[in-house]
Amino acid sequence: MLGAALCAAAVVGLLRPSAARADIYTYTDADGVVHFTNIKPKGKGGGWKKVLVENPDRGSKAAAARGGCTRCDVVPARDNSPDRYQRYDAFIAEAAELYRLPPPLIRAVIHVESDYDPRVVSSAGARGLMQLMPAVEKDMRVGNVFEPRENILGGARLLRVLANRYEGDLVLTIAAYHAGPGSLARYGNQVPPYTNTRKYLRMVLDRYYQYKAAAERGAK
Repeated sequence: MLGAALCAAAVVGLLRPSAARADIYTYTDADGVVHFTNIKPKGKGGGWKKVLVENPDRGSKAAAARGGCTRCDVVPARDNSPDRYQRYDAFIAEAAELYRLPPPLIRAVIHVESDYDPRVVSSAGARGLMQLMPAVEKDMRVGNVFEPRENILGGARLLRVLANRYEGDLVLTIAAYHAGPGSLARYGNQVPPYTNTRKYLRMVLDRYYQYKAAAERGAK
């Protein structure tokens, strides 16, 4: 369901950086297409539900490392070469096809997690492009977490596992990638009220729609 739902997902209100602190609402239409908006739907009907409440905090992992945060990664992103954004295209395409994921989703996670620097190590011990924890490396059969292809395939496989668990729900898949399924389960399989998880979710959604829009422009 993830491949169909995410590839066809529509944004009623585009998630721009200036609007990144707004609430997020979602609903699934009769055709199974998932819609998101950061503009409060009018009225109480229409099947819309709020999935993320406004959070005043700012900052993130790789982005925070670039800007000088107090929770910086142990090994921050240092690769500033413009070509890093295309350097792993073949691996992203391979992972997207193998695990039936939209390439923009994989790109968004990589961008937020490591800013496309495969050497990043977080303060929690997550490593590589998609910031895999040691337990995840083992579960996803990643031999060398700093090898870009292995890391991307491992991270994409985890996204696929989570997407299956949450029946293709984009928001829950991203939230679980950050906080873990156990955290969502403690709150009724909803986005947990964790500051960092909510910041992360907002940033990945923003990047996802940017990459999705760029891909659609390129296909025309």
